[in-house]
Amino acid sequence: MKTQNEHWRKKSYQKVTLETKLLVVDQILTGHISNNQASKKYDVPRTTISYWLRKYSTLVQQNNGMSKNDEIKKLKEKIEELEFQKDFQQ
Repeated sequence: MKTQNEHWRKKSYQKVTLETKLLVVDQILTGHISNNQASKKYDVPRTTISYWLRKYSTLVQQNNGMSKNDEIKKLKEKIEELEFQKDFQQ
């Protein structure tokens, strides 16, 4: 147990290369390892890995070229089209 004079120190981590980040994200998304396993294996905080995953999904979404609003608009149009077809068939 720590005495009053000892201060809690934040654990320091090494910088991680882009290749390692992409490797970790790929392994998690393909189901080879979990966030916890990746955290222990690569000595990276779980919160950092979660951040990488969020950033990666945002990047993938941007590369697909469709924002959430555009996707919603497209789905609403599809619903209207299907409802019209349903009404026409009845």
